[in-house]
Amino acid sequence: MKITEDNWLYVISPRKKLIDFNFKEIWRYKDLLFLFVKRDIITLYKQTILGPLWYLIQPLFTSLIFTLIFNNLADIPVNEGVPNFLFNLAGITAWNYFKECLIGTSDTFKKNENIFGKVYFPRVIMPMSVVVSNLLKFGIQLLVLLSFYIYYVGFAEPRYTILPQFNLILFPVLVVFMALLGLGFGMIISSMTTKYRDLTFLVQFGVQLLMYGSAVMYPMVYFKDKLPNYYWLIEWNPIAIIVESFRTMVFGVGDLDSNKLIYTAVMSCLIFLIGLVVFNKTEKSFIDTI
Repeated sequence: MKITEDNWLYVISPRKKLIDFNFKEIWRYKDLLFLFVKRDIITLYKQTILGPLWYLIQPLFTSLIFTLIFNNLADIPVNEGVPNFLFNLAGITAWNYFKECLIGTSDTFKKNENIFGKVYFPRVIMPMSVVVSNLLKFGIQLLVLLSFYIYYVGFAEPRYTILPQFNLILFPVLVVFMALLGLGFGMIISSMTTKYRDLTFLVQFGVQLLMYGSAVMYPMVYFKDKLPNYYWLIEWNPIAIIVESFRTMVFGVGDLDSNKLIYTAVMSCLIFLIGLVVFNKTEKSFIDTI
């Protein structure tokens, strides 16, 4: 009897399509995905004293420093009618999710080389688990933002009249954009670090530079007024568009630019697909080079 692929329940093969995102197979390994998510959440601060409180401390201290240095010392203005601290906290909250997704997925092959070399499962599950587990941290930081929002609107003196726009219901779409961008860039960098280890040391530095070019601590209009010749660097940065759109939704200051949101959607999907192609190509032979 001639044995064909149809006689087997599963076929593990290096022959894959250029863009291979097998949802059926990933769904079959959903328990493993949830296991990795649980592992990431539990082990991150397992042996720390403050534990998950670091989820709160990091954005609060960063917002405070940004307020003191950029708003008070450098006198950089924020959107009219918005408290400086709340403006910075909103920007950092949105930025942190993208940053954690990018950094967490940028060393997938290097960090998991031992398990990848011993057992088979869809490799893309590993970076996906990072994106999903970071949602918990993101949710906690959103609650912190909401708490300070309520304070400034209802209890602070003078009270602020900022109100969220109805288009805040589109916020989950922005989260998807950030996840796709972080996952796409992370898979590209992770694939490149299998051959070029220097990239591991450049990621943290590069992310810091990207933050300054993503309108996290200043409104985009301020950059346009100060450096109009270089405004295009910020104007067409998908992360800057997401951060600015999030603040527009939350504070009700300014208008959403639908054209830029469409551009961000296209760029997010494109970068994710490029990352997936590079990731799929690398996983076939990375064990020989890492």
